[in-house]
Amino acid sequence: MPELPEVEVVRRGLDAHVVGRTITDVAVLHPRPVRRHLAGPLDFAGRLAGARVDAAVRRGKYLWLQLDTGDALSAHLGMSGQMLVQRPGAPDERHLRVRLDLDDGAQLRFVDQRMFGGLLVAPLVPTPDGLPAGAAAGGPSDPLLPPEVAHVARDPLDPHLDLERLVERLRARRTGVKRALLDQTLVSGVGNIYADEALWRSRLHFARPTDGLTRPVVRRLLADVAAVMEEALAQGGTSFDRLYVNVNGASGYFDRSLAAYGQEGEPCPRCGAPVTREAFMNRSSYRCPRCQPVPRRARW
Repeated sequence: MPELPEVEVVRRGLDAHVVGRTITDVAVLHPRPVRRHLAGPLDFAGRLAGARVDAAVRRGKYLWLQLDTGDALSAHLGMSGQMLVQRPGAPDERHLRVRLDLDDGAQLRFVDQRMFGGLLVAPLVPTPDGLPAGAAAGGPSDPLLPPEVAHVARDPLDPHLDLERLVERLRARRTGVKRALLDQTLVSGVGNIYADEALWRSRLHFARPTDGLTRPVVRRLLADVAAVMEEALAQGGTSFDRLYVNVNGASGYFDRSLAAYGQEGEPCPRCGAPVTREAFMNRSSYRCPRCQPVPRRARW
């Protein structure tokens, strides 16, 4: 699943190529990707045609286009969703699901092989942590979010994240530290990859109890989360296959820099011990058994 860096790479591409453009026509080529738009494909297309894209916005892993109509076109990439900007006349992709024609002749295409992702048009709603327009990360619509995103917390790269409040909220949880990092209502955008990488940098086992962490340790961990995400952004995100690409169809290459995630059996870059893989929340967690030992008290 794309995490914050991958979604931010896509957002930046949309900001560069789609913002300011007007949607002139919409073709829904398969109904499943618009299944969350309960009024159906015809209503979906009708609410987009003629709308101007004013901003490309992200909160955590969630992405949307702010429209001049007051609506948002929300995009959930799922496991294989792609938002591609194509030149006029470019051949259709094999798994093209929705096509938006733009007034400059280009097309914004939603391509999704596995169809776990989708698009939805919904009105923007105010949120409790809203800031003055233009003041927050991700674009000028940060005080207004699509309804399905309204519960999502700010992310580690948001300059208006209340760090000290997050530190206290995380320490107040009675759970393992990785579970806390993956809780999108606590801090958004962190998934399995970047949680494992940040925990490796902080030398923390994923089951360390959050209520036993000191404030300096939590601050260091959150700084490591932000740092690994910034580094991933600089390299276009993490691509393990061709399913994650930017709007131009290019893959990221941060997978070459991973120290822990997916590195089972490989030597830890810090101490040389073989990285281990363990079951965690119906997925896998990777750690160095020497740098990140099992704590005496653990919350699995």
